[in-house]
This record gives sequence, structure tokens and C-alpha cells, in this order.
Amino acid sequence: MFDLAIIGAGPAGMSAALTAADHGLTVVVVDEQQRAGGQIFRQPPRAFPGSVLHPTAGYGWATDLIRRFETDPRLTTEFGWSAIGVLHDDATPDVLRVAINHPEHGTRVIGARRLLIATGAYDLPVAFPGWTLPGVMTAGAVQTLVKAQKIAPVGDVVLAGAHPLLLLVADLLVRDGVPVREVAFAQSIPTPAELRHALGAVPGHLRMLAETGAIVARLVRKGVRVSPRTIVTAAHGTDHVSRIELARVDRKWKATGAPREVAASHLVLGYGFSASTELARQIGCDLVFDSPRGGWVVAHDERLQTSVPGVFVAGEPTGVAGADQSRAEGALAGLGIAAGLGRAVPPAAFAEAERGIRTATRFSTVVQRMFEPVREALGDLATPETTVCRCEMVTRGTLDDFLASSPFVSDINAVKLSCRTGMGPCQGRYCESSVGTILASAREQPIGLGGRFSAHLPVKPVPVGDLRALDAPPEQPAPDAPCP
Repeated sequence: MFDLAIIGAGPAGMSAALTAADHGLTVVVVDEQQRAGGQIFRQPPRAFPGSVLHPTAGYGWATDLIRRFETDPRLTTEFGWSAIGVLHDDATPDVLRVAINHPEHGTRVIGARRLLIATGAYDLPVAFPGWTLPGVMTAGAVQTLVKAQKIAPVGDVVLAGAHPLLLLVADLLVRDGVPVREVAFAQSIPTPAELRHALGAVPGHLRMLAETGAIVARLVRKGVRVSPRTIVTAAHGTDHVSRIELARVDRKWKATGAPREVAASHLVLGYGFSASTELARQIGCDLVFDSPRGGWVVAHDERLQTSVPGVFVAGEPTGVAGADQSRAEGALAGLGIAAGLGRAVPPAAFAEAERGIRTATRFSTVVQRMFEPVREALGDLATPETTVCRCEMVTRGTLDDFLASSPFVSDINAVKLSCRTGMGPCQGRYCESSVGTILASAREQPIGLGGRFSAHLPVKPVPVGDLRALDAPPEQPAPDAPCP
């Protein structure tokens, strides 16, 4: 039986694991990837030449954190495994049974006294005409291909969205020799008043801000067009993207004129991120809707404990706030879990972790405010013929017809049961935001009021036969694992 199981080996998971191990806990960390780092510090396979991490400016601590995590003999790591759900056993109510799955090795069950969910975030999906065409990709997906697999798009690329990650990806592509035609941002150029409000983000982040400015300068020198107040309204092509439709918009992201077309073979989208909360939902944790922080996020107390006993959360599931805040939250969660299990934790350690969160929050709050997606405008991009739910092939027209014929439906799960949106393999990751926005528009109510999709075990697709192992007793730590 492990003291602590951590799902996710990004900044939050790594920081929590090291902190908990420092206080004598037995720790197992589960991550889908082959190496630690998470999405933001994704590392290429060890077999690749030049597989050393080169973190973005402002994250100089990342290399040391990953090195310490990967070389710490006290930690048990399960890379290449996905957490698919958590089970409770009435016979052992103080133990959480975490089910994990591997594409080649099937399903296993790990027992732990405490669970930390540090599952990160994923790109915010946006439905518009042509978004399902081959060649339309998210910024995170392109970043993963280039950084982890050394694969870059072939042909002209247009990037569109509302998040500064677009600039990093555009710079990455240009450095790889990919012809980037345009980077279109839905936001306008910040006004002097907005810049004044953003001053709180400057301390401690000068290098990061300077690098962003240098990226813009490099893109312009390379002939890349950077267009503010511009949004993608459609992608056209027969069996692959060939033309991108862009339109000028106002401050509420509503089109102000006729669209123009740009020839390109790839469209990269980056409208922000959604917190990855499926595992927390399956366990039964309370969630709250906070649009700037990533939509539905996990509620927690001051020590990052959720509403479910023994379950904690850190990093992006608490609100998309960046690597600095994730690392600080991981440390605080690790300390809280250790203290809850009877380990001596000095008050100064808690104070330091809390101070790190406050410092990071000053920066993340500004970023969240400046780059919050205008969800209502994004929801309006889908036409009646646009596929909203890719798994079940449900169109916007189907949703509109159902909502018009069922005027008393105001809950997103009622839409799910009637129209099958969110019932496919992704369990709503691709369509929840769009369906929630369409429902809110039809009922003239706030987006979060319609609720969220529920999640069930398995939270990710696995072969049915692999579920037989859920009856197996939970695994124990290796005999030579350190004991408190």
C-alpha cells in the first residue's frame, strides 16, 4: 500500500512527489508519457539525439526539478500508464484503489492512502465549419509533435486563437523551417489602461516577457503576418485543409466585415486551455465554473484537499495558471498530505509554499484576465451543419432543434442523454465547451449554470477485456521501497 498516488508528472506532480518523499511517504507517480515534465516541459524520447530539455525563459528551475525527480530512488514511477478511474472498497474505506491501464500490459490496480490529481490541461476545442478537416490541429498537439517526436507540418501554416502559446508554437515552426503565413489573435493590441493593470505580472517574469517580445520581432523579420482582432471563421478543403477563412472582429469577437481567405495546408488553433478534471469528476469531487481559469475546475480548501476525503488536487485542475503556480501547489499539497498522515511539517515549510503560490498568482491572474476566451462568440461560430460532437457526429442543427422543441431542458446532461453529445470515447472533452455555450445561448443563462458532463470509469478508452483486472487486489510497493 502506497501512502500517496500521484496522477501526472508535470510541475505539480513532480514537486508534490519530491516533497512527500522528503517527509517519509511512499509515493507512486503515474503518467501517460514516457518521461517526466508534463506538456509544458515535454521531453523527447531518450533515444532521440539532443534529448536534453531546454525550458522556456522564466522556467530555469525546470531542468533541476526534472533531474531530481528522474533520479530519485525513493519514487516509484509508472510511465506509459493512464489512470482510468478510482474505486472505493467498503472493506478498506481508508484506501483508494486507482485503476491504471497500459496499451500493451492491460489494467492494474494500485492501492494508496491518499491521491493527488495533477492531470494538467488540454487545448480548448472550438467548433466551426471545417474544424474536423485533416490539417486542423491544436497548438498543444503541434508543440508535442515538434518537441517530442521531431515531426513538423509540411506546407504553409496559419495559426489562430487567443493565447500566447501561439507565438511560441509559431516560433518553433519557423525555427524548423516551416513556412508560417499568419498568426491571428482574437484580442486587440492592449490599451495603455490594460498595460497598467498588467504591471503586477512583471516582477519575476521579465525574462519571459522579454522572450515573448523577441519572438514577435523574429516572426515579423521572417515575414510572418501578426494580425490582432482577427478570428478564424472556417476552414475549407476537400479531404484536407487548403484555405483558411479569417475575419476582423470587435472587442467581443463578433465579425465586423467580410472574411478573407488565406491559402494554407495546416491550421493551428490556440484559444486557451480546459482543465483536465475527468478523473476528479469520476471520483465525485465538487467542481466550480471559472471561465478565465479554464472552465470547470476542482474545488479545494487552503491545503488543496477536495470535497472527497483523501483526494487532493494541484496544478491546472485547480485552474489553468502556469508552471510556476503548479510547482508551488504541488509542494503545498505534498506538505498537506504528509502532515495529514502524521509527519512533522514545520510551519515555515507551509509558509514558503503559500508564498510561492501568492507570487505566481499575481502573474497568472493577469494572464487569465488578458487572454480569457470569449466563449459566447466562439460558440456562435458553429453553423447548423457544423459537427459539434465528433465522436457521435452530432451537429449544431441537431442541438438547436432539440433545444427548441424541449424548452424546459436547461441542463447539459439532459442534452447529453437526448442527443448523445459527450457519450463517445472522449466523454465530452471535445464537445462539452461548445454544448454548454450553445445551451446557455438558447436559454439566455450563464454558461456554468447548465452544469457539466458527468464522467464514468473508465475515463479514457480501454479494451473491455482489460476491465476484468478491476477485481484484483491493489498492488503493494516493491519490497525495497522506503517505509516511514
